[in-house]
Amino acid sequence: METDHFFPQPEPKPGDLIEIFRPFYRHWAIYVGDGYVVHLAPPSEVAGAGAASVMSALTDKAIVKKELLYDVAGSDKYQVNNKHDDKYSPLPCSKIIQRAEELVGQEVLYKLTSENCEHFVNELRYGIARSDQVRDVVVAAGIAGVGLAAIGLIGVIFSRNKRQKQ
Repeated sequence: METDHFFPQPEPKPGDLIEIFRPFYRHWAIYVGDGYVVHLAPPSEVAGAGAASVMSALTDKAIVKKELLYDVAGSDKYQVNNKHDDKYSPLPCSKIIQRAEELVGQEVLYKLTSENCEHFVNELRYGIARSDQVRDVVVAAGIAGVGLAAIGLIGVIFSRNKRQKQ
């Protein structure tokens, strides 16, 4: 296995969350050992698909797959990222792997905002489905919306002041 896919860090351990850096978004998988991961794969999520994988947002079904991490990552960088271990206790490793393996081959609902690959792996590791990517996009959209509303309000006030002076 080539090492240029790794950030400097230890080899993943079974039950670890793997964050794969696709162009424009992050794909998530859970490491189950022997080089394999289990992940939620919408039809267009293929190794190294890049921008084409963004189209996966338009589907409502996905297949749970068990594949080699090397193949899933393709040419994209990845890292172990058990980012919620400080907030939530991970389930026992054997339970994480058992739950993941039982789902392989099943077709499941896929929704970008509520049932995506990040929700899937967090549910397996912690028993809690959550996606920070979705939260961050919603927060950014909210901030952008408030900013645009403020700019619009300033524009209205400015145009009223200009009309009053004429």
